[in-house]
Order: sequence, then structure tokens, then C-alpha cells
Amino acid sequence: MKTTFSLIALLAAAPALAEESRQLGTHEHGVGLMNMAIDGDVLAIELNVPGADIVGFEHAAKAEADRAAVERALAVLADPANLIALPAAAACRMDEAVAHLLGDTEAASDEHAAHDDHAHDDHDHAAHDHDSHEHDDHGEAAHADHDEAHHAEHHDTAGGHTEFHAAYRWTCTNPTGLTSLAFPYFTAFENARELELQVITRSGAQAFEVMRDTPQVQLDGLF
Repeated sequence: MKTTFSLIALLAAAPALAEESRQLGTHEHGVGLMNMAIDGDVLAIELNVPGADIVGFEHAAKAEADRAAVERALAVLADPANLIALPAAAACRMDEAVAHLLGDTEAASDEHAAHDDHAHDDHDHAAHDHDSHEHDDHGEAAHADHDEAHHAEHHDTAGGHTEFHAAYRWTCTNPTGLTSLAFPYFTAFENARELELQVITRSGAQAFEVMRDTPQVQLDGLF
């Protein structure tokens, strides 16, 4: 039961965690990860999927067409009914739904370029007040060290891939009615092949592999 409460708390905090953590783990194209926790009348789901599964690419969305694809995907992800079908018998009411794109390095690149311009302006201004040789030796070395650290910071946080993250929470009048799940997710995203699903309830946890050709899961025995 303690594990269930912990996961519920984690999923509820997902938006804040997404903002604080930009480093993405290793992922497999075509395979998304879904965590689902049921505690009392609360149902919480967290979804993490490689960008390639959702929009067909993982590079930063610089082109207008790529940006439009990301916006469309976020709109789809913002409505969990596009991804998972809950049994009507469970009588679940959606309380919260959020979706983010993580790891897009375009903003970081723009920030880095702006920072470089500002640093060079400072360097030119300072040259009027200092010996040019001393300034060049010290300023360029310091600037190079700063650039290297700044680049390393963005490299660490970007991770080289994009990933879509979504979190949802429902209140279910009859949670024992959650005996099966269907996944229109595979219809919404043609590049998705599999969801690795972990379901945690008061009675324990169980893992499922949900495939495109069999997009249903039976949860009998978990309550």
C-alpha cells in the first residue's frame, strides 16, 4: 500500500518533475512507457514516449511543419480519451491532464547564441579600458571555459532526443469496474508499436506488454 501511495504522489507531481528534469533516459523507438496506479477512488497514469513514436522525428522542431506536428500531438495527448478507453462501469471523471515535450534543444541553442552575443559585446566594451594583450589572454580563456561549461550543461539536459510526457488523474466512483483497458493510442499514433504498462493497486503490481495488433488489457484479479 505504501508503494501505491508513493506512485500516486509521483504521478500527481509529474508536471513539476518534468520541468525540473530534462535529462532523458535510454528509450526504444516504437515503445512507450505507461505507469498506472489505482488507490481508493483515484486513478493516475503517467506516459513517456519517444518523439519518433508520436511525430515521426526526435530532432528539435525548427521547421514550421515540425512545430505544427508537435502542437497537434500535444493537443491529442492532452485528452486521455485519445489514448486509453476506461470501462464505463468504473464511472471515472477526469480531474487533470497535462502534456509536455521534453528535450527539444532549439530553445537551448537560441539561448546559447544570445548568451554568446552578449558575452562578445562585453568583451569589446572592456577592451577600451584594459590592456589588449592582458584582456585577450584572460578574457578569451575565461570565455572559452564558460562556453565549454555552458555547452556541457545544455548537452547534459537535452540528452540528444525528444520525448513526450503526459500525466492524467481521474476520480472513479466504482474503481473495481476497471477490469479492462483498451488503447486507441495506437490509432492516434501510427508509429507506436508497443506500450510497456505497469499497473499498481492495493493488492500488488503487474506488468503488461500492450501491442499494436492487440491493444487491450484485462485487469481481472488486481482488485
